[in-house]
Amino acid sequence: MSRVCELSGKGPMTGNNVSHAKNRTRRRFLPNLNDQSLMSEVLGRTFKLRISAAALRTVDHRGGLDAFMAKAKDSELSEKALKIKKDIIKAQASA
Repeated sequence: MSRVCELSGKGPMTGNNVSHAKNRTRRRFLPNLNDQSLMSEVLGRTFKLRISAAALRTVDHRGGLDAFMAKAKDSELSEKALKIKKDIIKAQASA
């Protein structure tokens, strides 16, 4: 399972551990990923996604999954999230 957020595209970053003696060793900073079920009000169903805590706060701030997907960039979304976005847009157009 990859360590990439399905909504924001946030992934591992690299950097250094720096000791008191200024010795530097490489390390990875991993995103805070959580398995979440998000409800789409337009489609009337839930979707299980692996998203970062920051993306979850953004979804809440924008007013839910449907509003988040309306503003989300396609380049940041995973294949699964792109399919969800397409279904939401199609459902909103027909309603």
